[in-house]
Amino acid sequence: MLKNFLESRLGKWKRLEDLTTRASRLRLSNLSGKEVREFGQLYRRTAADLAIAREEVRDQRLVNYLNHLVGRAHGAIYRSESSGFGVFVTFLRYEFPAVFRKTFLYTLTAFLIFISSAAFASVACVLDEGFADRIAPQLRQDITNHHNWTESVNKANPLASTSIQTNNITVTFIAFAGGVLAGIATVLVLIQNGLLLGMVLSLCFRYRFWDVPIFVSAHGVIELTAIFIAGGAGLLIGKALLMPGDLRRIDALVENGRLAIKLILGCIPMLLIAGLIEGFISPAHIPAAYKFSISAMSALLLAMYFLKADRRTPS
Repeated sequence: MLKNFLESRLGKWKRLEDLTTRASRLRLSNLSGKEVREFGQLYRRTAADLAIAREEVRDQRLVNYLNHLVGRAHGAIYRSESSGFGVFVTFLRYEFPAVFRKTFLYTLTAFLIFISSAAFASVACVLDEGFADRIAPQLRQDITNHHNWTESVNKANPLASTSIQTNNITVTFIAFAGGVLAGIATVLVLIQNGLLLGMVLSLCFRYRFWDVPIFVSAHGVIELTAIFIAGGAGLLIGKALLMPGDLRRIDALVENGRLAIKLILGCIPMLLIAGLIEGFISPAHIPAAYKFSISAMSALLLAMYFLKADRRTPS
């Protein structure tokens, strides 16, 4: 029995040894997606073989070998899963872009809600400037008088940067958390911010007041992208509550909630970067071309980041 057992299993054990050595040295993130799945299957199979060896084969040398192999494989898995910083880096490198692509239609929906609101406010202000007073009357006065309120940011960069980051994170998390109200709050915050941006840009173009659009240009791409992603996360949760499909509502909520949490976690570094740009670069007295260049570069880097190939996915 021992001979047959060894002949049928030895190749798989050797393969597990090889994958375990690589995972122990380089962590699971350096294995392809196919290899990670193979590693898990071989680990479970070898653990079952260990039980068989103990109960039926009863060869102590074989039991010791399998026990050591299973222990090493378990250690490689546990070390890879428990390394906090490594997990965060792997998440940003692979998981966040992958989840973004998987849930892109929700992010696109959030974008369309926002941009439709902005377009509506822009057209409404062209037809009736008084519409702006229903959104933010003080801003209308500042724009018509060419009062550049962004100068206050330039006078206290560190404090302003912290305040801006707090505000950006608050808006983003409201868009995300609004999903628990069947997505209603998510839609409302997207509409509210879309109306505000559309109104401001419409009036700025009407009165040739370029300071504010130039100010927004440097950080706007990253900041708005994070808000759209967070809005998509909120819509994911709202869909699970309203339209769970073939799943039970609680199961749909768990599944979509897991994806939504990954999306919102990925937004945090984006908001920190946007906040730093908004606090230090956007209000700086530098040529507008530099700020527009940062905007274009941000868009390009985001596209490359979210569309880059996932090395963990088998070809």
